[in-house]
Amino acid sequence: MRPQFLGESVKVDVKIINDYTREVSVDVPWSELESDFDSTIKKFSRKIKMPGFRPGKIPRDRLMQQFQSNIEAEFMEDNIQKFYLLSLQQEEIIPVNQAEISDVHFHMNEHFSFMAKFEVEPEVTLPNMKWKSLKVQRSNYIHDEHDIEDAITQLKKAHATIATVEDGAKEGDYLICTLQKLDVSGVPIIGKKYEKQYLRVGKGSFTENQKDKLIGLKPDDTTRIMLPVNKEEGDAEYELTVINIEREILPEVNDDFLKLVNPELTSVDELTADVEKKIKANFAERSQTAFERDLSDALIELANPSFAPSMMNNYLNNLVEDVKKQNNGEPIDDAKIREHYKPTAERNLKWFSLRNKLIETEKIIASREEVEGKIEIMVEKSPQSEKEIRKFYKKPSNRQRIEDDLIEKKILEYLEQFAKVKDVEVHTKDLRGQDHEH
Repeated sequence: MRPQFLGESVKVDVKIINDYTREVSVDVPWSELESDFDSTIKKFSRKIKMPGFRPGKIPRDRLMQQFQSNIEAEFMEDNIQKFYLLSLQQEEIIPVNQAEISDVHFHMNEHFSFMAKFEVEPEVTLPNMKWKSLKVQRSNYIHDEHDIEDAITQLKKAHATIATVEDGAKEGDYLICTLQKLDVSGVPIIGKKYEKQYLRVGKGSFTENQKDKLIGLKPDDTTRIMLPVNKEEGDAEYELTVINIEREILPEVNDDFLKLVNPELTSVDELTADVEKKIKANFAERSQTAFERDLSDALIELANPSFAPSMMNNYLNNLVEDVKKQNNGEPIDDAKIREHYKPTAERNLKWFSLRNKLIETEKIIASREEVEGKIEIMVEKSPQSEKEIRKFYKKPSNRQRIEDDLIEKKILEYLEQFAKVKDVEVHTKDLRGQDHEH
């Protein structure tokens, strides 16, 4: 039985417009209002100045004769929200947006009525799932020697040194230079000289198509190149004067390098095996992340839950605000951002509602012991940071993240029993080809 927040004579009628829209009609009889209305009269009387009377001492009939409509308006303003919230509590309804109030009626000695229209989070119905209800794909990545070589090169780059050279720039070197912007006739523009600028020679940088002009340059040499200014102005010509040339010197793979990377490694073969093990682990994690996403998307497609438009609007509003913060106040196109992220917002809102329904129906929880276990694993992996880790996860909101992740994993494990999985081999050489094309 629902709790009674309003008097028994108050009528509350809830009309279901669609999955997410509700219309609540509230009708309060005068008997429920009289004492509150008297309080409004007294409060109003204290604000009014009338010749011959002290504030709060104006006779009631005189006050009502002159200000009844004002008092009634103030009473409505003060009490619409009160009776609206009480009716929501009584009917156990949680709105997701601000209500539109209409059809307001009130006069002294009469009933007080109004209508509130608002949106709610729709009730979710899970589909009747059985084995093979969810069609998903799992990618098994097949790596090759090129992946191992790339990984070792990245390790070498992480321990590279920078040397100043004078034998002429090579592809991949960095030019420290002065850039003087020129006008269309080739004359330097006053105030458009930029000192100590860094330009990389080729290697996929924006100088790629002009690297032939840069290769071989030495300190004090000059050349002219085209550089991008902005979207409106496009490219402009600059005179480049070399100050210095810096080159990345990669270390040799020897015993000294092994000590830098991992003191426990004793040979290049061990380094190669360790790198390969990490490559396999990274691709396995990538495969599992994609599989879990595919699994949740399959349920979304099967159930296709509805959501209130205001939920989408709130989601996108918050996202736009986050983008504004990241842009440090730089102007952005709100409409374009909203349009770009709309599919993501729709997908996430649908998954959020299905996720909550699964938690409710399957009673999925993450225990305190499980959360503590995750924290202990993090401490074991980074013992040198134990103090910081434990301090970080003392904060309830940070512990909640672990709990949410554990629950998410359990939900996906539950869904996996209904999956028809298609295993697909993906060769990393094909992925490299795609990256090169883009």
